Amino acid sequence: MQAETPPVPKTPFISRATANDLNDAMVTWVGRTSGGLPGPRIVQAYIDWLINLSVAPGRQLEILEALIRRSADLVKAALLGSEPTDDRRFRGEGWQKRPYAWLVQAALHRDELARIATEPLPGMDAHNAELVRFYTQQLVDALSPANFALTNPEFVQATIAQRGKNLLRGARFAIGDAVRTITGTDPETAEQFKVGETLATTPGKVVYRNALMELIQYSPSTEDVHAEPILYVPAWIMKYYILDLSPSNSMIRWLVEQGHTVFAISWKNPGKEDSDLSMEDYRTLGVASAMEVIGDIMPERKVHAVGYCVGGTLLMIAAAVMARGGDNRLQSITLFAAQTDFTDAGELRLFIDEMTLYWLEQQMKRNGFLATKQMGGAFAALRAPDLLWQPMLRRYCLGEDNSGFDIMAWNADGTRMPCRMHSDYLRQLYLKNELAQGKYVAGGAAISIGDISAPLYIVGTTADHIAPWESVYKTRNLKKLGETMFCLTKGGHNAGIVSEPGRPRRSFVAGGWDETSAYQSPEVWQASAEPHEGSWWIHWQEWLVGRSSPERTSPPPMGAPDKGHVVLGDAPGTYVFQR
Repeated sequence: MQAETPPVPKTPFISRATANDLNDAMVTWVGRTSGGLPGPRIVQAYIDWLINLSVAPGRQLEILEALIRRSADLVKAALLGSEPTDDRRFRGEGWQKRPYAWLVQAALHRDELARIATEPLPGMDAHNAELVRFYTQQLVDALSPANFALTNPEFVQATIAQRGKNLLRGARFAIGDAVRTITGTDPETAEQFKVGETLATTPGKVVYRNALMELIQYSPSTEDVHAEPILYVPAWIMKYYILDLSPSNSMIRWLVEQGHTVFAISWKNPGKEDSDLSMEDYRTLGVASAMEVIGDIMPERKVHAVGYCVGGTLLMIAAAVMARGGDNRLQSITLFAAQTDFTDAGELRLFIDEMTLYWLEQQMKRNGFLATKQMGGAFAALRAPDLLWQPMLRRYCLGEDNSGFDIMAWNADGTRMPCRMHSDYLRQLYLKNELAQGKYVAGGAAISIGDISAPLYIVGTTADHIAPWESVYKTRNLKKLGETMFCLTKGGHNAGIVSEPGRPRRSFVAGGWDETSAYQSPEVWQASAEPHEGSWWIHWQEWLVGRSSPERTSPPPMGAPDKGHVVLGDAPGTYVFQR
């Protein structure tokens, strides 16, 4: 019997690799035209919402009832007037008069209707529900009468009083900003605030440089100094000098004046050639290298390490690696608005899921990095009324120059982020939360924050939209050994940290625990914490001194030439000027 001839395999018209390349190219093109927003992901969320709303007659009746009731309230407000609101968008006297008072009520009623309509529905994916709520709120905020010149009484009154001069100033600002954006020139704040001249002026020297960072050692201003130095690990999202702004509000300068020897890492602004830098590179070339250099300059001295935002997360990763290996060079650790457990990491999590990360990774692969404007746009979207709409109205309609603040100049001086590092950071920490679960791998093995025993001081801020203080507080569940002090101060992610002594209307609460203390929820802890008036800097500095050697010593040499760490130049160095 003749054997059957096996069928000849057909050559596929398109290979899987080619298909994937086409998929990536399409995502890259669509993402570029949509400003990086994953449009299909947003559509997917709204489809989920519509499907679940269609089978939720109870919610439909709630929306209908709210629509009818609020429509009746609007008619009543038009005929009889309305009560003032405490909404900060509409606090001016002009909003209490007709027709603006009616516009206020219409906006508030629309806000309430949107809130009711977008509350989570039974059966709806939780992340989809958050996306629908967020983007609906973005639309509602954008349509506020406070954002439009003709429906904003403050603008109308200013235009009449100034005979239109505010419009001329606003037009000049708009043209200047447009030209600077198109040409890629420095922002207007650069004319008033210049790094090395009016910003980042604390005297110091660059004593080490590698492919990723410069290490700055600040010159002493006292005859003797505390024995243990301070190492500042900044976030790589922005330039390091958020803690060395103007001389009047520079934390670094203030610490030096208190007799501390301060070192600061200044990250390189990465380019396409740095696309393959990883989180592990930031740990080894950043924190680990800085610790080695400080050890050469100040032998036998432990270090007070300070990390800000994602720099604090990196510092805790480095500290866990050190603890696992029995390395006890850390005298204490301080975290400024830094998270280690990303379970409830605030609204930034809205931008982080598998589809959105895939889109973001394709955008980053095109350039090798995440562009500064893309990250800045995400931060602005989280607080659009305060960071986007109102500043635009005041600048372009009221003609107010709102660029004259040092922190605004720093905010405009962003940095890029390497493709691999940023992808690893978002995927491993935000999406998978590996650090909190003891699954994050650094130094060749998984690490645990529970191994860290060095005293820890944590600062959270009440109005932080990037690292909510309740999320920052979660480090309490992870660090099992040694003492911890938690400080909650008024302000946002940056303004709450830059809170120098003497600034009015500042206060904070603080309270600590150790491994024997019973757990307290954030709300219970806040209610029992000790209140303080003034700047938290003083409380923290006293805490540092209390965990330092009692004797003061002569200031250390600048660098360690015999160990190869010669002075390479004056602070603020060269990396800070990279654009």
